[in-house]
Amino acid sequence: MKRSLLTGSVLLFLFLLAGLEGMAQCSICTKTAQQLGEGPAKGMNSGILYLAFAPMAIVGFISYRWAKNQRKS
Repeated sequence: MKRSLLTGSVLLFLFLLAGLEGMAQCSICTKTAQQLGEGPAKGMNSGILYLAFAPMAIVGFISYRWAKNQRKS
């Protein structure tokens, strides 16, 4: 139990750390961000990360529930 909690905590920390400097990935977003300048580009990248959070949170919740139910059986 402690090992899985530690592993999950480390993975969560690394995921959050990687998200701090996230950049636009698609070519259209990258080109738009370059044209906007540094300030608005940071806001655009933050918006992309914000929109990506909801699906990742849903997948994480489903994975958590699945793992919890697997331990019971």
